Amino acid sequence: MRSVRMRILAGLLVLAAAGVGAWQLVPSKKDGTTITVGTTDAVTSLDPAGAYDAGSWALFSNVFQSLLTFAPGGTAPVPDAARSCAFADGDLTTYRCELRSGLTFPSGRKMTGEDVKYSFDRIMKINSPVGPAPLLDTLRSVDADGLTVTFHLSSPDATFPFKVATGAGSIVDHTAYPADKLRTGSGVDGTGPYTLTSYTKDASAVLAPNSRYQGAVKGGAGRPVELRYYPTPAALDAAWQDKRVEVTTDQLPPAVLAGLNPSDPAQRVFESESSETRNLYFNTRAGKPLHDPKVRQAMAWLIDRERLAANVYDGTVDPLYSLIPAGLTGHTASFFDDYPRQDPKKARQLLTQAGVTLPVRFTYGYAKGRGAGAQEAAEIKRELEASGLFKVTLKGYEWTDFQKRWASGKLDAYAVGWVADFPDPDTFGAALVGTGSAMKTGYSSKTVDRLIQDSQRYADRGEADRDFQSVQQTVAQDVPVLPLWQAKEYVVTTEDIGGGQYLSDGTGVFRLWSLTRL
Repeated sequence: MRSVRMRILAGLLVLAAAGVGAWQLVPSKKDGTTITVGTTDAVTSLDPAGAYDAGSWALFSNVFQSLLTFAPGGTAPVPDAARSCAFADGDLTTYRCELRSGLTFPSGRKMTGEDVKYSFDRIMKINSPVGPAPLLDTLRSVDADGLTVTFHLSSPDATFPFKVATGAGSIVDHTAYPADKLRTGSGVDGTGPYTLTSYTKDASAVLAPNSRYQGAVKGGAGRPVELRYYPTPAALDAAWQDKRVEVTTDQLPPAVLAGLNPSDPAQRVFESESSETRNLYFNTRAGKPLHDPKVRQAMAWLIDRERLAANVYDGTVDPLYSLIPAGLTGHTASFFDDYPRQDPKKARQLLTQAGVTLPVRFTYGYAKGRGAGAQEAAEIKRELEASGLFKVTLKGYEWTDFQKRWASGKLDAYAVGWVADFPDPDTFGAALVGTGSAMKTGYSSKTVDRLIQDSQRYADRGEADRDFQSVQQTVAQDVPVLPLWQAKEYVVTTEDIGGGQYLSDGTGVFRLWSLTRL
């Protein structure tokens, strides 16, 4: 697991409970006082079947339960709504879980295996274009009998427990969510450590401790939390400076992150390595301007990641030359090996071979207000057009509209950040470059699909290293995606807030319950 470089330590004790993967949090001195957390991550949907993005899943990990979860810093799933889970056969195609008894929805209904089955079935049936169905690509069917749930997989998948532990595994009340469409409104019926007491889209989510919660967090959530949503990093920074929020993360403007002072007594700063990446995705469908791999290879010879990291992000991110980020099994520098420097001559040769009209014209879409997306898009446009080989039209869209446009194939190119679903390189495989991927590039490679499937056969994840390296070599040649950078992770809190170092740690869980008031 990654090493954490905490600049200022907070006094929070985590105890692992043997056998059930539970952990205990030391209560704060002022448990009743609401802690305010600022973010620029938007919530796409309050329905787990309709969202596959960081903002939505950050909320889901607090108000819903999955059968499994991850302990802080953990690399293997532990039981949460489940009492136990295990593969029921030697070929990794049948996975069985026993639910805890007495889990209760807000209505007072007891959770049963039928609710779990229903939750997975509706994700697959609804198959929202911006939902998590692509993550469950190996799930064939689910059976339920009382508190026993059995998953039948279409192929061996040692990573399936990891997927169950994500937002895609959120368990909903089958009497409160329609089977064939997304639920609307601002309500949530989950069994997580928190209940959602009020929600205003793009403004706030108010969370209260769930007194009925039973699961991995012993003692449940200790203090109320309000998530406040801001449209831009600048707006978030203004809220931080005005003391309207007490906790924020790496969504502050790059210049602000670069200037954080660990000696400032008014704040606590935590910096760590991160597996969050950002990639440039290409619409590879026939008839689109970037359909030909040679055109995309030409672009790979022109993008200057070092300049991007330094000029747009003030050195708060690291250049990335691999689909799988540094620190995870299978990481290689495949794009550096194939495109080691900027070379307009090689780019021109490829475009000449492709027989395309120069300059190649295409539309680059980005999400307005999110991070440094506009500045990043402008820099990429400048680098491509400086060669005289490309003409780029930039278009910014509101986040939800942006997702729908890339999912429907309306954008030629688009940059999207990717937060790991779970601490395993598989989260950078099928979801990004497999056939029918969540990124909706239209890319399909039998070689990549076979390698991804082969990698899922290994219970010892280290044995999948060769398959992942081969995936990255193939992707570097086909270029359906161009890695740009790997983030560093920052959490900043006021001096009287503890537990910030446990808030987000690369496991995909956003632990609001870790926050304490000292």
